[in-house]
Amino acid sequence: MMSIPRLFRAAGTVAFALLLGQVTGLISRILVARALGTQGALDAFYAANRVAETLFLLVGGGALGSAFIPTFTGLLVKKEEDQAWRLASGAATLLGLTLALLSGLCAWLAEPIVRYALAPGLAQDPALFALTVRLVRIQLLTSALFGLGGLVVGILNARGVFFVPALMPAVYQIGWIFGTLALAPRFGIDGLAWGVVLGAALYLLLQIPALLRQGGRYTLSLGLENAHVRQVMRLMAPRLFGVAIVQLNFWVNIWLASQMPQGSISAVTYGFTLMLMAQAVIAQSVATALLPTLSAQAALQKFDALRGVLASALRAVLGLSLPAAAGLISLGIPLIAALFQRGSFDAESTRMVYWALIFYALGLPGHALLEILARTFYAFHDTKTPVMVGAAAMTLNIVFSLLFSRLFLRLEWPAHGGLALANSLATWLEALTLLWLLRKRLPGGLGLKRLLPQLGTALLAIGFMLLVLQGVKIGLAASPAWLLTAAGVGAGGLAYGLFFVRDLRQALRSFRQ
Repeated sequence: MMSIPRLFRAAGTVAFALLLGQVTGLISRILVARALGTQGALDAFYAANRVAETLFLLVGGGALGSAFIPTFTGLLVKKEEDQAWRLASGAATLLGLTLALLSGLCAWLAEPIVRYALAPGLAQDPALFALTVRLVRIQLLTSALFGLGGLVVGILNARGVFFVPALMPAVYQIGWIFGTLALAPRFGIDGLAWGVVLGAALYLLLQIPALLRQGGRYTLSLGLENAHVRQVMRLMAPRLFGVAIVQLNFWVNIWLASQMPQGSISAVTYGFTLMLMAQAVIAQSVATALLPTLSAQAALQKFDALRGVLASALRAVLGLSLPAAAGLISLGIPLIAALFQRGSFDAESTRMVYWALIFYALGLPGHALLEILARTFYAFHDTKTPVMVGAAAMTLNIVFSLLFSRLFLRLEWPAHGGLALANSLATWLEALTLLWLLRKRLPGGLGLKRLLPQLGTALLAIGFMLLVLQGVKIGLAASPAWLLTAAGVGAGGLAYGLFFVRDLRQALRSFRQ
């Protein structure tokens, strides 16, 4: 169990690794954009990727991770090492078999899945339909690899190992880069899909040495007779439902975007990816280091310590995500142009992506809060509450997607922006509801009133930052996009940071302790 300074040092280590992963991912997306822009083939690729990702998140990373880590950590805290590894073995066997069987079934049913459930708009073009089906079948090979890799990430995090697992997203992106540069020139977009499979294999295999150094051991067993395995399965059940609702929303978005102008799926994907890059560095780094600590504190009923760690995490993610959202909106056009506008990615592609990014950025702080709040409930072995709230929010998301896309069409705005706005609004409603419920759940409350002064200061700082950014944009209007972006990030960060010099000094002192 970590103190607050150790927690944030761990979070800083994870943030560095995640930042490396985001940079690597950015490079891969730049290469893909240069080669394919926002063409129909890339729409097919991203639509096909959703099938494999849904399986992984349903059975592996999303559902299993939230149920497995608290149970595994609880056994370690109680010094029941042998039981912890038996749990891990049973979970790995069940996970691998389940994902392999589901992947085979989806590969067999790929044609009706694409035609009726995923992307009916793409099915109107026989060539795009055939391409999407083929890409679905190739990328389904990643599901079991990611599922087992995600389980190993959970084990290593519970053992206090964060850096190696946090590096794996960067390793995965190497597969994308290899597929784009080495395979795509020969095999077309199929080569990119095989690069994704390679990246998934590396994601799992390169964690095995770290697992063995932690004393990892595997016993071939389904583990159904193990009470702890059954506990994880019980905890998974509500989370599985919640993840299914979230994925249903993504499927609805692809279903709708496939019937919009060509490139809409890619534009929404690029916009969401840029928002998630900021969210990963800001919130996932803190949340990854947070869950084992919160789980241990909840198991030992150290609620005052838990409240202090949670309050620090909430201050951190809000203080960073709010200006990041404002910066993405202000600097979105030059940022997208600097990153992607070359080759097949033209000015129209930039405008399409920016239209999605505007509305996704509005939801960035909500996404960041969710990373922390959901894990706090998981630490109490409560997967039901965040799942029920998430299910309600994502149901609203689907309704909002249908309403906003139609509203945008009536206003003669690009309809894919409505999909992004729906996601942001639903995410904020979900985060605020969880915050309210957690305040009632935790003995003594959350002490949220102490956050209000910092929030007010942050909003003033953002206003000042936006004025500075506007001046930079006017002064460098004729400059290259990369120079305008770099100058804007530097000047905006400095303007915002001037309001928090004292807080920054305190944070640095805590990292040295």
